[in-house]
This record gives sequence, C-alpha cells and structure tokens, in this order.
Amino acid sequence: MDAFEYTTNPSRVIFGAGSITKLPFELKRLNLSKPLLLSTPQQKDQITTSLLPILETASLPPAGLYANTTMHTPTSITADALAYLHSRAADSIVSFGGGSTIGLGKALTIRTGLPHLCVPTTYAGSEMTPILGETAEGRKTTRSDPKILPGVVVYDVEFTFGLPVGMSATSGVNAVAHAVEALYAQSANPITSLLALEGIKALAASLPTIVATPNDLAARSLAQYGAYLCATCLGSVGMSLHHKLCHVLGGTFNLPHAETHTIVLPHALAYNVPKLDKGVLEKLAGALPGSEGDAVRGLEVLLGKLGVQRGLREFGMQEGNVDRAVEVAMEKPYWNPRAVEREGLREVIRRCWAGEPARMDL
Repeated sequence: MDAFEYTTNPSRVIFGAGSITKLPFELKRLNLSKPLLLSTPQQKDQITTSLLPILETASLPPAGLYANTTMHTPTSITADALAYLHSRAADSIVSFGGGSTIGLGKALTIRTGLPHLCVPTTYAGSEMTPILGETAEGRKTTRSDPKILPGVVVYDVEFTFGLPVGMSATSGVNAVAHAVEALYAQSANPITSLLALEGIKALAASLPTIVATPNDLAARSLAQYGAYLCATCLGSVGMSLHHKLCHVLGGTFNLPHAETHTIVLPHALAYNVPKLDKGVLEKLAGALPGSEGDAVRGLEVLLGKLGVQRGLREFGMQEGNVDRAVEVAMEKPYWNPRAVEREGLREVIRRCWAGEPARMDL
C-alpha cells in the first residue's frame, strides 16, 4: 500500500426523503434563531410554500429572504446580499438551491463568520467543498479555506423533483466531473478514489432513468447520493484542467455552469489520457456502462443517453472567443497530469465550442 494523505472535511450531513423537517432542530442545536434564507428568484415561491412553514411552526421565523442569487457568484451581488444580511441582524445563513445559491452562502459566511446550512436542490455539489468561486470584471477566481465549508447539509430528495430533466442531466454530469478529476488529482488517495468510483457508478446508473422517468424516487435518491459522494471528493483533493476550463469559460463568457461542465468533461479527460495510469482508466471505464473498456467512450455513451447539448456555441459563445479562452486559461493554470500546451488546449476548447465528440488524438 502506497503512503497517502487524506483530510476529512468536518460537515454534518442529513440525508433522506422528508429530512427538511430536521432543519429547525439543526438550527436550535447550534443555538441559532434568525437565519437569512437565500435562493434564486425562480425558487422564491418554493421557499415560501415549503420551507417557511417548517421554520415558523418551530418558532424560527427567518431574519429575511434574499432571492437575487445568480450564477458564478458576482461580487456585486455578494455586496448587495451582505448589506441586506446586516440590515436584518441575521445570525446564520440557510441556502436553498444549487451551486449558485450555495456559492453566495459561502461568500457571505467567509465575510461574516456566520454558520452556513445548505439545502441542495441540484447535484452540483458545492455544499461539500471548502471552495469558493467568485466573478468580478469578467474574471472568475477561486479560493479554498476550511471556513468556507458549510457546517450542515440537508439532502432531501423531494426538492430535486422540481429540477427539470435537462438540468438534472447536466447537474448530474457536473457531479461526475468532480469525481473523474479526483481519480487523477495530484492529491488523489485510495479513500477519495473509492468515493469517486461509487459516486460515478450511482450517477451513471440513475441519470438515464431520471431523463426517462423524472419522478422516479429511487433514481432521484441514487443520483443525490452519487452527487454527495462526488462532491466530497472535490472537497478533499485538488482540481485540474477540466475545472480550470470551466471556471474560465463560465466566468469570462457567462456560460451556464452545469452545461459547461457537461460539454468540457470528455474533452478534458481525452486530453489527459496519455499521462494517466492505466489502472485508473480501467476502473473509471468499469463505472461507466457501455464503455467497452474505454473511459472516454463511456462518457460519450452516457452523454448520448442523456441527450444533452454538446457545443458551447449553443449557449452563445462565439468562435472568435476561443483564442481569448486559451489566453485566460494559460495565465494561471492548475496542476494537470499532462502539461497544458497552447495548441492542444486551443483544439480542446475549439472542439468544446463546436460540439464535436471527444477524441484522443492531441
């Protein structure tokens, strides 16, 4: 057995259908009584009908509801939310939603020190990581700090039923991406690798069922379980080319987060294949039905089953932005198992823009 290092992130997880009813207990356990609720404008009504009654019944009326969350966590939105938080004298933060809402909660807690509790409604996984990505002046930057990690996460599968089929698919692939990179991260270890493979298996099995039958409870639960495992991996190891590209593309060109991850994933893996351990690739392929021993093929098969869009141009990116993306990505590259070369990187981004299948010919 090779030597390794592994840090367990200290967060409390409440998992199961109907577990939202335990949120008041979690707040009281921490001696909290005035939570500020966060959501997107689209999920404001869901909070009003599903979350507020539970808190009010437990004599925990929230300090307020900030429902202007948007993707990529712009610092301007954070400043606005911070002013609102102070005006309401909140003693904690409860984020209800996906990566955008949880990201804002992280941005607020690192600035205030207030406890952060999450109710994830997608498979993005931000709730299990001590990582914060913020956007300012067209640039997305990330930082990692144990204080960023939310303290309590309530996984209630019932809140994922409102997630549209298309977003369910791309959000799930976003989670898969966390685990794929964890398998070959610089700080990869046997513990995160086990979690990663189990998470990928769960999502690869459940996502096609969700696309075909959106209200399948067993599939939704399995997907949420897989997303939790994949996010735990991302919170424990470093990121590589895939996440760097997604941060650059999303932050620079305002591309949708989950869809960008979905498009980039097979291309980033294909680029790295020549420098990856064959044993790792075999295990990854084994977690992906239809791979025939080829991990990149396995991802392509999964994306085909899900019927997701494959080109960044479908989300508004112009071909002329390819070179700009290369420049930004090369400025502060993440560690990657294969050296990131300009021409190869440009072709990876061009293929992502065009929506072409991933190929291992670079």
